[in-house]
This record gives sequence, C-alpha cells and structure tokens, in this order.
Amino acid sequence: MSGRRTAAGAVVTVRGGGPRRADAAGGAAGGSAAAPLWWVWLAAWPVTAVFALSNAATPLYVLWQDELGFSGGTLTVVFASYIVGLLASLLCCGVLSDRFGRRPVLLPALGLALAACLMFATAHHVAVLIVARLFTGLAVGAAVSAGMAAVTDVAGPGRRRLGALLASSAMVFGAGLGPLLSGVLSETLPAPTVTVFAVEAALLGTAALVVWRMPVPVSVPVPVSVPAPAPVRRASAEPAGDKGGGRDGVVWMRVPGVPRGSGWHLALGVAVFGPGIVATSFVLSLGPSLLTDLLDSDSRIVPGALAFSMFLASTCVQFAVQRRSRHTILVGGAVSIVLGMVTLVVAVHTAAVWALVAAAVLAGAGQGMGQLGGLSLLNSSVPNHRLAEANAALSVGGYAPAGLLAVGAGYLTDAVGLTDAATTFGVTLATAAGLGGALVLARRSRGGRGEPAPR
Repeated sequence: MSGRRTAAGAVVTVRGGGPRRADAAGGAAGGSAAAPLWWVWLAAWPVTAVFALSNAATPLYVLWQDELGFSGGTLTVVFASYIVGLLASLLCCGVLSDRFGRRPVLLPALGLALAACLMFATAHHVAVLIVARLFTGLAVGAAVSAGMAAVTDVAGPGRRRLGALLASSAMVFGAGLGPLLSGVLSETLPAPTVTVFAVEAALLGTAALVVWRMPVPVSVPVPVSVPAPAPVRRASAEPAGDKGGGRDGVVWMRVPGVPRGSGWHLALGVAVFGPGIVATSFVLSLGPSLLTDLLDSDSRIVPGALAFSMFLASTCVQFAVQRRSRHTILVGGAVSIVLGMVTLVVAVHTAAVWALVAAAVLAGAGQGMGQLGGLSLLNSSVPNHRLAEANAALSVGGYAPAGLLAVGAGYLTDAVGLTDAATTFGVTLATAAGLGGALVLARRSRGGRGEPAPR
C-alpha cells in the first residue's frame, strides 16, 4: 500500500485497483482566492434546510395518531427510528466526506430528505412514518458531518471560527424553524400533513442547488500505486504521515474519532454539548404536553413557537459570545443548562408557563454555547481532511444519550408520573452539565486559558 499527500495535507491510501479521488484544498490552501463572505453564509443554508425537516413532523404526530390509530408506544418507535438513522449516518458520512468530498455525501443525503418529505406527505401506515423518520435521521447525520464541515471549507483557513459559528447556528436555527413552520402551516392551510412537507421539499430543493454550486474543495485524481489485495484490518485514528503510524486499511463505517492531540478538545465539547442536546430534546418531548395542560389548548402553533424560541435563543447566544474564549463559552453553556433544568423542575411543580418558557430559553442557550464551543475547539486543531469525522464524533457524543432519553423518559413517566420523571431527569441533566463545566475549568487551569476567537 502507498499513499500520496494532497495539497490539503490529506493522505489517500488505495487498496486494489484504480486511482482514488481525494479532496484537494480550495481557497487559500489550493492557491486560489478565498470564497466571498456571502458564500460562507449561503453554505450554511443546506444545514438549516435539513434540520428544519428534523423537527417538522413533531406538531403533526397527534394528527397521524388520530388518523392511523397507533399508540404512544408506537410513537416512541417512530421517534427512535430517527436516532437510529442519525447514528448510522454519523458512523460513515464523516469518513466518506473526508475521503471523497462534501458534495458527493450531501447530494444523496438531500435526496433522502426529499424522499422522506414524500413519505410524510402520503403516509397511510405507521411503517411509512418509521421509514420517513429513518431517512430523516440519515440526512441529518450527513448534514452534521459533511454539511457543517463544508461551511468551514468555504470559510477557508482564515475564517475557521466564523465557519464554526455559522455551521452551529444554522443547525439550531433550522431545528427551531421546522416545528414553527409546521405548526403555523398545519393550523392555517388545508391538508396540513401534505402542505407542510411540500414547503419543506421546496426548501430542500434550494439547498440542493446551493450544494451543487458552492465553492467547496473539489475532487481530483491522485495517482497512486496499486498493491496486491489484502484483507481490511482497521483505520488508524490519525492520518498517514502523522507521528505514530498511518492507515493500514480502509473502513467505511466506524465510530468517528479525532486525530491524536485533539482528544481533549473532543472530550470537553461532549462534556457540555452532550447534556445540552439532551436538555433541548427533553424540553421538546415534555413541552407540548405541559403546554396543553397549562394552557388548556391543543393548538399546534404554541408548541412550535416554544421550540422556535428555544432554538432562537441557541442561535442568538452564539453570535453574542463568539468573541469569548472557547473555554469561557463552554463554561457558560454548562451554567445555562443547569439553570434551565432547575427552572424546568420549578415549572413542573408550580404549573407556571413563564418557568417553562424560561427553561426552554436557558436550555437552548446552553446547548448553543456547548455546540459552538465544541465545534470551535475541533476547528482549531483538526485539519480539513478529518473535520467531518470530528464533527460526527462530537454529534455522536450528544445524540446517543438523547436517543436513550426518548425511551427512558417514556418508561419512567409511565412508572412514576410526569412530575417525578421530569424532576429526576432535570436533576440528572443539571448534575451532568455541572460536572462538564467543572471538567472544562479543571482542564483550563492545567492547560492555560482559552485563546480569543480569531477573526
């Protein structure tokens, strides 16, 4: 086996026949001018469009339950199928994107998202909903890994912190935009389960055009020698040519990781982003039923507005803290999550709408800071040819416990009731976030202060 380093610093290893295609650096790395700033912003749109689909179905499940007659337990399966698709996608899309480029991963993912829209719009059986959610999870996994890395690629080496900011903001803004659009359109227009996904399909269509035209690094042929076939054994955690060894095989699906030297950055990001994404998922799952009880209303707009407010807070806080050090952002995220979970427990015990809204805003802000801090740390140390895999690793650390929450919360609520279950989960998440913040502070005291955000 042999390899060749590309202009971006990536090394391609080939096993068995023909030249392999690898990412060549674009922008400064490739010797051409950096992309215009407006392209950096536009490159974030596909991430927003895919994440809008991720939560668009949430306000509509009550309609499908009435029409198709499935139980709450079956609804849990529908939710879980999304997490299965997401995690499966994260296991391979980061590796594939780093090897073959962002566009070859993103375009098929957008095709899956469009297929999911068609299934949602025409669903007449719960199995169709399960497959649609599975396809949605697969598309979201590609957006998390390849899509967010593409934003950083377009931003270029001199604007990596801006790339992390826009990629992270696009994700959370889309996650909030989906349920808001779904709630409003389903309440005001006919054929709600069709209209919502027709609009979402149009958004995904524009996202596909952006991916097709965005100035991401292109694939170029890399001549390499072709060795005799050999069994695939493993893929090293660091690129060939790095100290400590290189890849000795090609593995297309594996638990994503980061190069040597970036492990602590990943650990610190997961320590805060993990509790943050679980907290927002908890509020998303608990909020609609609480609002229905507190306001005595079955409006689909109100839960959608609550979700939008949570993710809007997540978006705005990232722009507000972007110039702070990365460690400060992570600690702020941990504090916000702790306050959010304490406020949520207060909301459950006092039946106060203001406390529920405050909990959503605080949880969203904490998740946003955890995500931005984690992505920024990875962007500061991980080279472009491993960045999509690193993004996937951060997301696995957050979404895996969020998937377990969906199942655990349902069983615990059935066993002890909503109040006790919410209290248990709130205290658990507050403790986890507090420990994450303490880890960041301890690491900061040992390794020095986080540096100011680069322009």
